[in-house]
Amino acid sequence: MKTTNTILGVLLLAAVGVGSYMLGIRSRAPAVAVASAAVPASGPANAATVAPRKLLYYRNPMGLPDTSPTPKKDPMGMDYIPVYEGEEPASDPGSPNLVRISTEKVQKLGVRTEAAALRPLGRTVRASGRVEPDERRISMISPKFEGYVERLHVNATGQPVAKGQPLFEVYSPELVSAQREYAIAVQGAQAMKEAGSESASGMKQLAESALARLRNWDLSADDVAALAKSGEVRRTVTLRSPVSGVVTEKKAFQGMRFMPGEALYQVTDLSSVWVVADVFEQDIGLVKAGTKATVTLPAYPGQSFNGTITYVYPTLKAETRTVPVRIELANTKQLLKPAMFAQVDVQLGAGANVLTVPDSAVIDSGKRQIVLVQRGEGRFEPREIRTGARGDNHVEVLDGLKAGEEVVVAANFLIDAESNLKAAIGGLGGHAGHGGAAPAAGTASAATPTPAKQAVGHQGAGSVESVDAKAGTLTLNHEAIASLKWPAMTMEFAVANPSLLAGLKPGSTVNFEFVERQPGEWVITRVTPKANPAHSGH
Repeated sequence: MKTTNTILGVLLLAAVGVGSYMLGIRSRAPAVAVASAAVPASGPANAATVAPRKLLYYRNPMGLPDTSPTPKKDPMGMDYIPVYEGEEPASDPGSPNLVRISTEKVQKLGVRTEAAALRPLGRTVRASGRVEPDERRISMISPKFEGYVERLHVNATGQPVAKGQPLFEVYSPELVSAQREYAIAVQGAQAMKEAGSESASGMKQLAESALARLRNWDLSADDVAALAKSGEVRRTVTLRSPVSGVVTEKKAFQGMRFMPGEALYQVTDLSSVWVVADVFEQDIGLVKAGTKATVTLPAYPGQSFNGTITYVYPTLKAETRTVPVRIELANTKQLLKPAMFAQVDVQLGAGANVLTVPDSAVIDSGKRQIVLVQRGEGRFEPREIRTGARGDNHVEVLDGLKAGEEVVVAANFLIDAESNLKAAIGGLGGHAGHGGAAPAAGTASAATPTPAKQAVGHQGAGSVESVDAKAGTLTLNHEAIASLKWPAMTMEFAVANPSLLAGLKPGSTVNFEFVERQPGEWVITRVTPKANPAHSGH
């Protein structure tokens, strides 16, 4: 009986086990089927996601304008960087001089263009100057005999005088003797009229000689006539102003003794004055005698004076690199005073029509001149030109441009800076050997799956250039890395842990280890100061 029960129990357990197994197989079959069905459904989607984009060319890793259709290395052993469709830099290698800027950025920069056109090129030459008296209208009163100042009629500098107005009276023993000689000679000539002709002729010659002496001493004609008429010798003689003007210098004082030729008064006629302007050396070739000029003075805002350039001086001032030019101005109202500051504008007449562009369109590097020619929406071609004469707002173009071509006249420097920046970023990005960062999501490196590979550690030494704890980066000026055949350079690394940046300062020397976490992304895993012997081997 026991044996029978045991056999029944074993059979029952076997039946339960077989049922459970069959039930498990039956329940798992749909899941397996679903999984199997899911594989082909997801396969095409993944294939579409990882489909490689079109490879355009390989560019120089150092940012030089050199491309290659096939992979190659530069002279330092660095691999050329692949450029895929959609990753072209600002300068198109197919057209190296063409700069591409997005339409949105063009609007933000405020780019404005204007067509090169034929127009007469007028120009205004501006120079600073000063009012000076007309040297031809300056008179000096210098007695030609020795004497003493007896009385002053004009006793102040700046006093206006008229022509013939008495200035001062002088006493001179020589002048008194000459008057007496003349008076005696005249009387003798009259007395000997009835005598022999020979004696009368001799007395007449003596009188004429005495008269010439008085005239040579600048005795006025009225004084000479009065002396001849009355025969009375005057003790003092009055000296008068030879011109109308202003006393600009006075050295005479009452009672003083003077010597022959000593300047006692200076009288200047200011009815006409000069403006002497200093024209810069580069403009002097455009300025000629006879050219009209406009003069303005700070003393009279809003008022201008018209004159003519009468003389261009033959010398140049080495200190200021300027050449003086002289403008004559009428000064009937005595508004222009000597030594006043003046601003001179010389309007040069426009000649024949020449090809010009606005002066703001020209980027002058010193060695060459560049304009940005618009070649389409957001496309600009830097073009070298040869410039000629310059006007107030335009520059003559001698070569390199045609009439009607649109050139950038506003924000051209910003476009130039933008293109240089993009070229610099293009030269840095995507190549670890030049300090490149990891490729952004959506680039060829991210889109094209690469087989998983074991991270290989590399070691190096260098000095800290900068530390960016917020970004988690460390810039090192490292020595050559033999394991990667890198030359010594300065580049930026990411750090595996922000704590690695603790205690690091610019200028400190370190040993470090790093790995390539993904293509183009180099991550420091360990960094120690060189002064710490415990980690000197890393």
